[in-house]
Amino acid sequence: MAFDGSKRLPPRRNAGGPRKHAGPGPAKASGLVSRRVALDTLLDVERDGAYASLALEKRLDRSALSERDRALATRLVYGTIENRIQLDWLIDQLLEENKDLDPVLRVILRMGAYQIFKLDRVPDMAAVNESVTLVRSMGLESYTGLANAVLRNLIRKKDEIVWPKPQEDPVRYLSILFSAPEELCRLLIDAWGEHTALEILRYRPETRTIDVRPNTLRCTAERLLRLMAEEGLVWHEGVVPGVYKVESAGDLTKLRAFQNGLFTIQGESSVLAARAVGARPGQTVLDACAAPGGKSAVLAEDMKGSGRVFAWDTHAHRVELIQKTAKRLFLDNVRPMLRDAAQPRPEMNGTLDAALVDAPCSGTGVMTEKPDLKYRVTAEGVRSLCETQKSILDAVAPMVKPGGTLVYSTCSVLPQENEEQIRAFLQRHDEYEVRPLAGELPAALAALEGDCGLQLFAHRDGMDGFYICRLHRK
Repeated sequence: MAFDGSKRLPPRRNAGGPRKHAGPGPAKASGLVSRRVALDTLLDVERDGAYASLALEKRLDRSALSERDRALATRLVYGTIENRIQLDWLIDQLLEENKDLDPVLRVILRMGAYQIFKLDRVPDMAAVNESVTLVRSMGLESYTGLANAVLRNLIRKKDEIVWPKPQEDPVRYLSILFSAPEELCRLLIDAWGEHTALEILRYRPETRTIDVRPNTLRCTAERLLRLMAEEGLVWHEGVVPGVYKVESAGDLTKLRAFQNGLFTIQGESSVLAARAVGARPGQTVLDACAAPGGKSAVLAEDMKGSGRVFAWDTHAHRVELIQKTAKRLFLDNVRPMLRDAAQPRPEMNGTLDAALVDAPCSGTGVMTEKPDLKYRVTAEGVRSLCETQKSILDAVAPMVKPGGTLVYSTCSVLPQENEEQIRAFLQRHDEYEVRPLAGELPAALAALEGDCGLQLFAHRDGMDGFYICRLHRK
């Protein structure tokens, strides 16, 4: 494909940072090890369908990398995944008829192209040299020349690239510019229109933060802030009261305060969904899809450690995660169980004061934090998830006592999983009605609630895209 200088590359995310300088010679050995850890993680995702966060955690735990090198490996993994479609599109323009690459070579070229186009702090030639070294280390000596040529050509021609135009094909434009599968782009356009779909897909927070909140049974907000100050952490208050956003935090799970159960790492939207239940001391509450246990913890703390929180999940290893969370936080009123919430349980009908159904969903609201999720979204997959959500709602609804509360939430921005799901539920269950959250929402969110729940967007609200609806059994 011929390059045309009439359309230049969109600004890099770190355009305001230090400018690159050409620098011959390989990076330090630790840099190569970081790249190898990143490559192995990306291959776990590519070959085995592993989730990036879990695969990376395992690889980093086996390595002896410094914090700086761990950060590089992490950025390479998430950045390469996040931009995969765009990187392949760039690479393929230089391959002509040779686009059927060895899968390992393809991943290495993606990593190299990501460093050239997106990472200001990595010199272009260092990215080329390290990529060629990786090709050789993977036993692909015969491809070193091809890798070198492709990446050098990308450097020479990166300011001449003609990008797709939205007026010609909005789906293709969104897909390539923001590395989203075309099927996902169509779903978002159908749901929200082209402009909002673009805003959803292009959003990246200016500063990456980690949300934390105190375990209210063991730690006050004042004590948590003091502990964070002692660790030299930088933080600011979130929109949701009691949640704090920590900047450049590193691995907070290594802190003694975390290991002693004084605080929890949990997104604002997740906290908001659990608080919507309004759990009170002495109640019997169900968290129907509970792993890894963060929302169960909110419920248990709101109940002052009394009553009982049934915390269910369908997979044994995920139930273990709930158990570990409850044990770390010293929450004795949480009861983790291996149960499928979609299965009716007549013996439990009318026994619950409240239930939370944080249903399995497409994850389209958390793509910024988990970029590998967007490649798994299909229209057929969404339809299947909607059936699962329906089954769970129908099974849990009879368990709630008259006068009790049922909260439904997802980390999705697709209406068919959210408002449409609830409207259909109300048609089947006239014993339920929507109860507004507005009186208990932070002022910044109260005006956003509709007549059938609250839809949060990451690009608009600065927190994970979530849907939350509170229902009252008459």
